[in-house]
Amino acid sequence: MGALAARLAAVLRAGDLVVLTGPLGAGKTTLTRGLGAALGARGQVSSPTFVLARTHPTSAGPDLVHVDAYRLSDPVELDDLDLDWDASIVVVEWGRGFVDGISDSVLDVEIVRATGADDTVAGDDLDPDDVPDEPRRVVVTASGPRWADATI
Repeated sequence: MGALAARLAAVLRAGDLVVLTGPLGAGKTTLTRGLGAALGARGQVSSPTFVLARTHPTSAGPDLVHVDAYRLSDPVELDDLDLDWDASIVVVEWGRGFVDGISDSVLDVEIVRATGADDTVAGDDLDPDDVPDEPRRVVVTASGPRWADATI
């Protein structure tokens, strides 16, 4: 996940919206941690499940806003968070169906763990060093004018 995060971080800029999809333990938060490290985010990037969103200032560039939409029941609740969509890089876990209409350009990242992987071992909130390596398939779908000519 670290190498993918570094590649993504190299092309992300203010106003970009990244949606992460995958089952529990797939690596959504691990990928976001990697983005934070590559962007020079201050503070520990951890799952914002109970606070819904965390803003991490970066050393040089836009803030990284990490959102967890898992507990949201309606897209309006995401709007109620009053995020700075235009000046930040916003990463939304569980965001499919919640970010429609927020941006005309979205980078959708779907992470799929191998069938039969142990959900009790590879939770998103575990330290990545404690999680055994498991194969993942990652599908990145870029849509909208922002990504028309981008190479990821």
